[in-house]
Amino acid sequence: MAQQGALLDGAKFCCSICLDLLKDPVAIPCGHSYCMICINNFWDEEDEKKIYSCPQCRQTFTPRPVLVKNTMLADLVEELKKTGLQAAPADHCYAGPEDVACDVCTGRKLKAFKSCLVCLVSYCEKHLQPHYESSKFKKHKLVDPSKKLQENICSHHDEVMKMFCRTDQQIICYLCSVEDHKDHDTVSAAAERTERQRELEVSQQNIQQRIQDREKDVKLLQQEVKAITCSADKAVEDSEKIFTELIRLLQKRSSDVKQQIRSQQETEVSRVKELQEKLQQEITELKRKDTELKQLSHTEDHNQFLHNYPSVSQLSEPTESSSIDIRPLRYFEDVTATVSELRDKLQDILKEEWTNISLRVNEVDVLLPQPEPKTRDEFLKYACDITLDPNTANTQVLLSDGNRKAMATSLQSYSSHPDRFTEYYQVLSRESLTGRCYWEVEWRGGVSVAVAYKNISRAGRSNKCRFGLNDKSWALYCYTHSCTFFFNNVSTTVSDPHSSRVGVYLDHRAGFLSFYSVSGTMTLLHRVQTTFTQPLYAGLWLHDEGDTAEFCQFK
Repeated sequence: MAQQGALLDGAKFCCSICLDLLKDPVAIPCGHSYCMICINNFWDEEDEKKIYSCPQCRQTFTPRPVLVKNTMLADLVEELKKTGLQAAPADHCYAGPEDVACDVCTGRKLKAFKSCLVCLVSYCEKHLQPHYESSKFKKHKLVDPSKKLQENICSHHDEVMKMFCRTDQQIICYLCSVEDHKDHDTVSAAAERTERQRELEVSQQNIQQRIQDREKDVKLLQQEVKAITCSADKAVEDSEKIFTELIRLLQKRSSDVKQQIRSQQETEVSRVKELQEKLQQEITELKRKDTELKQLSHTEDHNQFLHNYPSVSQLSEPTESSSIDIRPLRYFEDVTATVSELRDKLQDILKEEWTNISLRVNEVDVLLPQPEPKTRDEFLKYACDITLDPNTANTQVLLSDGNRKAMATSLQSYSSHPDRFTEYYQVLSRESLTGRCYWEVEWRGGVSVAVAYKNISRAGRSNKCRFGLNDKSWALYCYTHSCTFFFNNVSTTVSDPHSSRVGVYLDHRAGFLSFYSVSGTMTLLHRVQTTFTQPLYAGLWLHDEGDTAEFCQFK
């Protein structure tokens, strides 16, 4: 009781800021006492507001109170120190509802500092000391404070559970191992922990590796966002420049047409006015003659009449009025009609090209690469109809069935074209391939199913022109009993084709190109992962006369 009284008295002499016994105690105007240095530091932080408060009751003071050491309180604290008075534990040292409490403390319990897995008791720092000082506790296992110590006690035998039954995957006590779990695979909990710890470390390594991989992915995505933004900004800037140039060109043409119209207007008006002036002069002259003739007609003197008649009756040559072409009022209307026609043509071009522009914009794929389809139905979601370009077909390749089928045959009457393959029985598609695409080729004989960049060489017999033998094309060489993949003149032998139909899946952005044998199921023949730098075109190479290949049409 005396100790509790001392503890209670000690709490009254504690500073509520530092939670220790008062040092150089001062009393502020509201009556609360603090260490002089503590309250000064507290008020120093309030200097900017110029309003000072009590940390306990929050009463405010203006101006800052002058502090004077309370000598009587200071002497009292010193006297109490001599009697062995110590500061009471601060409130934050006591266990709250969410804390693990010391099982040894009586009255108000302190927070536990450690829990013992042998004693199954939690201790504060004071009551834990015997575990550090006595050799009897050396083998005891101390862990961070835990509320679940009782879960280590067997509910059947009231014993500490130190065994693990691998058969039933549960923690048990020693008595359980010789009774209910007899003949089971049992080990010590420590041994099982060691095994699981190894597994945990492997899992941690896997997690760390995945974290590193995902962090790399995040950085790549950040770069992707930056690249997309830069590309979009440049496209907007370039498009604005191009449209501005078009607008300027139209404005210049508008100005030119306006200037030509005004110039022609001025010329024609000048001609008309010149003719008008001549006619006006002729009218004036004719009126004068008319007046003279009237006067002459009234002359009574015959001799005078006859004398003046020759000069009065003589008229000047008339203005060629017949040269004036009187037309309907359609002087510059034809210009308007021509400009309107130009407008209609531009509108048609803009409409057509706008569709192409929109398609190109929508083709921009900023999504992460999608998993490759597994079933044919999934592949067909990306199916595209492909037709062959006659301008690229070798002169001994016959196209039919809407330019979907190719056959190596006799010489065809194709016109000369720079895109034509001159030596090998090859042909490219009309359509360019970007994004995710899937198509199928039905073949017979010996055929190479290929994709290529548009700038692959066409003329000559070098490898630059042959599908799969250069860095601008990828090709699967298909024969009845074998398949070989070629890129840049490097061959890879793959499994037998199984069927005469090859499916090709392209994820242009992700850089995946896969060839499948299509029958009842999809059998992967070969897959390529690379970076495609240009749009691709589907290609066929017929190895000998009579070989055929056809792009399948999907309904």
